[in-house]
Amino acid sequence: MTRYKNLFKTLLKLVLTGLALYLVFRKIDTQQLLEIVKTISWFWLVPAILLFILSKVATAIRLNLYFKDIGLQISEKSNFRLYLIGMFYNLFLPGGIGGDGYKVYLLNKHFKTPVKKLVQSALLDRLGGLVAIVFLMFGLFLLVDLELDFVESSLWNGLMMAGLVLTIPGFWLVQKLFFKDYLPSFWAANLWSFLGQIAQLICAWFILMSLGIHEKILAYQLVFLLSSIVAVLPLTIGGVGARELVFVYAHTYAGIEETAAVAFSLIFFLITAGVSLMGAFVKVEFEPSQ
Repeated sequence: MTRYKNLFKTLLKLVLTGLALYLVFRKIDTQQLLEIVKTISWFWLVPAILLFILSKVATAIRLNLYFKDIGLQISEKSNFRLYLIGMFYNLFLPGGIGGDGYKVYLLNKHFKTPVKKLVQSALLDRLGGLVAIVFLMFGLFLLVDLELDFVESSLWNGLMMAGLVLTIPGFWLVQKLFFKDYLPSFWAANLWSFLGQIAQLICAWFILMSLGIHEKILAYQLVFLLSSIVAVLPLTIGGVGARELVFVYAHTYAGIEETAAVAFSLIFFLITAGVSLMGAFVKVEFEPSQ
């Protein structure tokens, strides 16, 4: 039964991915997209890839902090290898147990750490990344001019300021109530969350430079953060199609060029896929932390 359920999930994701991509390419000028691709400055993509890898190093360190909170001692090298394997499973094997599930399985098998604690660590890791994204979005909403009447109001600005002020205390309260074991690493883990997300924003900037985009940078990055939230939802394969749809439908309000935005999103996915593919060639040999 589980096998058929996983097969159904995979087929459903494939259908939704295809549908999303169909809607995207129906809305944009594919010829213009090809012309943009031809003019890419590949020089800028080298630092983009490096910044993306650094962002994953930062988030892997965050996860290892949560592991240490529950007495699980793994070297950063072994933890990053495990993280890469998780990325590979999440992107290329979407119908199975997923990257988080596979990490839980391996760690439980090797260290006998309770599954509940490992699942909590994985869940908190996801929440930590989401909190950093939401916090940065509140800030960008205050800086970016959007073609929406209600964002010009003092009420909107007040809500964004309240979001900036309350996001971190609210996350601390959530940890206090539901993830008390992980409070010792709260500030350090959040620091790594922000470092990881800022590294991705810089990665996004390099991609924009490669496409010759020098205007509305903050608007592109705001939509990029919005698309990151949508891509986390388990609806399409690796967020493909979902990210691009966000850019296509947000271009009117953010003042960005939709075809260039789709090109940006596809390049970011290719970088993600390339780094995730490394997980297929990685073997984890658990070493104790120093």
